[in-house]
Parts: sequence; structure tokens; C-alpha cells
Amino acid sequence: MSAALIRRPELPALGDRLRREGRRIAFANGCFDILHVGHVRYLEEAKKCGDVLVVGVNSDRSVAALKGPGRPILPEEARAELVAALAPVDYVVIFAELTAAGVLRDLHPDVHCKGTDYSVETVPERDLVKSYGGVVQIVGDAKNHSTRELLAEIARRTRQD
Repeated sequence: MSAALIRRPELPALGDRLRREGRRIAFANGCFDILHVGHVRYLEEAKKCGDVLVVGVNSDRSVAALKGPGRPILPEEARAELVAALAPVDYVVIFAELTAAGVLRDLHPDVHCKGTDYSVETVPERDLVKSYGGVVQIVGDAKNHSTRELLAEIARRTRQD
């Protein structure tokens, strides 16, 4: 069963409903340009932080700004659909900003989950999350998987053929 794809304006109502139901909300975000095992492990660990996992997927424009020329490889709708198909994920929302601050303000998750390429101190939205009573949690395995490295390996192998 796939997660629900929701529109950004629906986030405040979703957060309110889940809190009324007494559910702990975990939030994770990323570009998820080409899914790899690091993404899966990150989302599996994030799900353990709450009853419900909401995942923010960066829009095409924000991925291009964050990752540079030639990115994203997959369009935002496809990336959101792929993330929604993963077992740990309950809801997926596409967001256009460079950070997840606006989504966090709309949703107010109990836990903001970030990957191991961050520390609690370096999470850009840390103060915002603390301001409404949430916590930041670092989750997933060591950052030794990346889309950039995967693309480089594909290019290397293609040149060899």
C-alpha cells in the first residue's frame, strides 16, 4: 500500500488531525533523486521515531538549486511516488523551499529526522523545531551512499562499454 500524496496546503490540517488522534508525528525530508539503500535506511529509522512518518520531497527547482546542473534526474512527481511506495512512509508532500522550515511550521512534527550527514547542532531548522516543542533526531546509517556517487559510477561504467 502506498502512502498518501498530500498537497502542501493540507499540512496544517493533517498535523492537527494526527495530534488530536494522539499520534506522534515524525518528519523526514530530502531530494530522493535516485533512490538507494541509504534513503531506505534513513526512512526506516525515521519511522521508528513516530507513529506516522511524513516525508517532504524537494521540488525540481529546489533540487536544481541544491545539487547543481543536471539535477534532478527524475521529476518531482516520480520521486514523490517512489518515496510514497516505501513501507515506512505514511504521507509525502512536495515542497519548493531550500530547507524544510516552512513545512515544519505547517506540520509541527514531534520529531524532525535528519540523516547522519548532519549533527543535531548543524540541522538548519533546529531552533524552529525546538521553538514549538519538537526534537531533532539524527537517523539512518553512515553517509556512505549518495546519488552523486551512484551517478558517477553509472557514467564511469557507461564510458567503459
